[in-house]
Amino acid sequence: MSAVPSFKLNTGASIPAIGLGTWQAKPGEVRQAVAHALKSGYRHIDGALCYQNEKEVGEGIKDSGVPRSEIFLTSKVWSSYHDRVEECLDITLKDLGTDYLDLYLVHWPVRLAPNGTHPLFPVKEDGSRNIDWEWDQSKTWEQMEAVLAKGKVKAIGISNAGIPILEHIAKTAKVQPAVNQVEIHPYNPQLDFVKYCQEHNILVEAYSPLGSTSSPLHDDPDLNAIAKKHNVSTATVLISWSVNKGIVVLPKSVTPARIESNLKTIKLDREDVAKLDKIAEGGKQTRFTAPPWGSDFGFPDWYGPGNKNAPEGARLLSKA
Repeated sequence: MSAVPSFKLNTGASIPAIGLGTWQAKPGEVRQAVAHALKSGYRHIDGALCYQNEKEVGEGIKDSGVPRSEIFLTSKVWSSYHDRVEECLDITLKDLGTDYLDLYLVHWPVRLAPNGTHPLFPVKEDGSRNIDWEWDQSKTWEQMEAVLAKGKVKAIGISNAGIPILEHIAKTAKVQPAVNQVEIHPYNPQLDFVKYCQEHNILVEAYSPLGSTSSPLHDDPDLNAIAKKHNVSTATVLISWSVNKGIVVLPKSVTPARIESNLKTIKLDREDVAKLDKIAEGGKQTRFTAPPWGSDFGFPDWYGPGNKNAPEGARLLSKA
């Protein structure tokens, strides 16, 4: 199998363009998936404390026999730890069995206030998330910069952060984000957002690059026509579409054959990329991951085009 392409972070470090996503990987599955991925040529693993499987990820890394120094390892600080970033990081490092991360991200740019109901998802009496809207994300970012300075992480970034949030953090940041990880696929291409990040030297990573398990994306006629043209799977086209545009992709799978096939990329024709870029414009704009945070996080299409489906009381930063 040919070598996986890599991109450069604004730190100067290289990051493999394809990583194994570990979200929703069940106990008992993720250890084998990580080990198989690394044995198959992956050198990039994306995890998070909130996935509650980092001990198994660490076991899978050990099982693989691949030296830690050859692996680009990412995790994320969870929302209930925004006032205790280093504490969250230390839990992750212990679970993974390593003394540093290559990349540490702010999982969601919103703080959950612990209140004794649940360590990860504290809730109010009505069952909604106990969100601290007064918390300034610059305070979280300052702590990210501190763990970077200590050498516990090699790079820092953010996830699910629209342009208004990036601009707010930039006002006081000593270190600009190296990465912004968001949902990207042809039904949610985020063209203007990607352009902004790339112009500001922030590498974009795509989670859910293949859509979701039940998404109609793989049945899309334009996507299938391009796959047929190149005699490859729709998954290969989707992964290649992002990588061709300088976006890191993080496909998730626990199936050995699929893990292997997700490493394959091809060079798409310019017209292929343009056609995939425009699919969402035809009324297909869709997000497959939109937890009940009550905010658009600065994305003008979080709740549908123009946020037209935003629930009452939602915080629409994109219109602020």
